[in-house]
Amino acid sequence: MADLTRDEVAHLAMLARLSLDEAELDRYAGQLDQILHAVARVGEVAADDVKPMSHPQPLTNVWREDVVRPGVDRDEVLACAPAVEDERFRVPRILDGDE
Repeated sequence: MADLTRDEVAHLAMLARLSLDEAELDRYAGQLDQILHAVARVGEVAADDVKPMSHPQPLTNVWREDVVRPGVDRDEVLACAPAVEDERFRVPRILDGDE
């Protein structure tokens, strides 16, 4: 893999609308080059005999039993609300119009 040049970094900065000075162009050229080399090394590791996977460990979903449990009484909850209208919480309007 060829090294990332300072001109290429300047071009990328222009596309991203970043204003970089001379020192930043030099520094980022080296840093981005290291990142690109590291990504290229990951591609070298993949082998045809390795099955693609989403996780390095085998995972199994553990599901709990779906048990119906009693909930909170609606009237009890509404009694704690600062304002109630038509058996619902009344809250201040935050949108204008019929949205």
